[in-house]
Amino acid sequence: MDQSPLIIVFMFGISVYIFKIWLDDYRSLKSNNPNPNAFPGATSVKLSIIVIGVIGALIILLIETGGEYLIGVSAEQSDITVLFLLSIISAGFIEEIIFRGFLVVDNKGKAIFLSSVIGFSILFALFHPFLWEWTDSGLELHFTSKAIFSTIIVFINSLWFYFLRFNKFNTEKSLIPCFAAHVSSNIGVFVIKLLQGHVTGFY
Repeated sequence: MDQSPLIIVFMFGISVYIFKIWLDDYRSLKSNNPNPNAFPGATSVKLSIIVIGVIGALIILLIETGGEYLIGVSAEQSDITVLFLLSIISAGFIEEIIFRGFLVVDNKGKAIFLSSVIGFSILFALFHPFLWEWTDSGLELHFTSKAIFSTIIVFINSLWFYFLRFNKFNTEKSLIPCFAAHVSSNIGVFVIKLLQGHVTGFY
């Protein structure tokens, strides 16, 4: 979890800029002047879907936390700083635009759609550095119980986020429930780490 404060602030700034573009596309659609090249999912959705998304994400987080205690890996947590909260909030927007927005095939039939959801969810899970890390000596793999369990949880989260965007009640395939669920989950992780004593200073 070691990241330079400058890199964290820089990446947060980029995420704010990208989200502003998405928000501009959303507002253009609401004003009946849609951008033909709009970001995916820049559409409206019912509040109930957003609430369900957040509740589902927090339930998965509770299952993750309880599971870590059950398999005895709760102490194997990485330490983060308060400033790192900016990183995980940024991730909630950028990762959703990339994975639930662009990285899905939803116009080639159900089988291809489901395959893309599963395939990109595997990629999403592997993208998170639980099973691997870069060190001075190169790439190191970690197939510990904690690493495997955390990767599985990220995979489940990804399936949930895809469901939120493509379920029949989200008729306009809005990314808003995905944003809300992902950011809520990440903030929940921060709160749990804070309670467990793994937030170590401001930066």
